[in-house]
Amino acid sequence: MPELVYPPVIAAAKTMFRVLDLRLTVEGDHHVPRTGGAVLASNHVSYLDFIFCGLGALESRRLVRFMAKDSVFRHRVSGPLMRGMRHIPVDRRAGADSYAAAVAALRSGEVVGVFPEATISRSFTVKELKSGATRMAREAQVPVLPVALWGTQRLWTKGRPRTLTRRHTPITILVGEPMDPSGYPDPATMTEELRIRLSALVDRAQREYPDQPAAPADRWWLPAHLGGSAPTPQEAAALDADDRRPTTR
Repeated sequence: MPELVYPPVIAAAKTMFRVLDLRLTVEGDHHVPRTGGAVLASNHVSYLDFIFCGLGALESRRLVRFMAKDSVFRHRVSGPLMRGMRHIPVDRRAGADSYAAAVAALRSGEVVGVFPEATISRSFTVKELKSGATRMAREAQVPVLPVALWGTQRLWTKGRPRTLTRRHTPITILVGEPMDPSGYPDPATMTEELRIRLSALVDRAQREYPDQPAAPADRWWLPAHLGGSAPTPQEAAALDADDRRPTTR
């Protein structure tokens, strides 16, 4: 099936990056296999992470099929684009269908993008990971590659206003070495190793990031352990729990 939607979307994104003069740093993209299935497992700090995670596969000339909430596919603007790019809708009430679709895509040689934290990390540290990424990789017998993103939260993240026209923002994309599922006894062990590797990549991206907050009020995008004013992991977990609590009238 010809790719009629994805290439123009990528071209438009690259044009926007140039207009905004985003300072992109991409390392480790040679790890993405040029053929065959693979899972890209990324940390999640921004609503725009799927765009930048996908950049990590362009050097290998791969298009990433991301797993995303089914509500995005029902939106009148994003829906046609998501379907046209053959991303994979995730209905949390029918997760088995989404999982099966991802495994089928991997077996057919696609690269599938997953955010194993499931939701954006308000603390900007790596949360506990869901095991879906490693389970589907084991079932399809394909590698998992950890991907660290940093700087994307400064454009648009949970609880902050969008600053999509912000210029000169550094964005870091680090792709780690592939993890072969056959080297792990079970998904839980592999998921824990993925968390360790992903945390190390994110820590490196944070510590090597070329920008610092311009003023105390600008420290919101740094994690607490680096002197920022972002919630601690414990505080972030409490905020997430409040979001899940049903509202009463």
